Amino acid sequence: MVEVRAEMVANVWKIVVADGDTVADGDTLVILESMKMEIPVLTEDGGVVRLKVAEGDVIQEGHVIAVIE
Repeated sequence: MVEVRAEMVANVWKIVVADGDTVADGDTLVILESMKMEIPVLTEDGGVVRLKVAEGDVIQEGHVIAVIE
């Protein structure tokens, strides 16, 4: 089990995968928006994704975005 965490304060602009989807290394999970920049969040591991955020959420640095099982 791997946690994918936010590296900065941002808004969850778009969720690219659905909860329960199978993802591979390098897949985009969500797109964050910070200071008018879009930042894709990629997974570094494959597995089943469990999302911990929703579109429109404001997240802080270190917030868990998803868990890869």
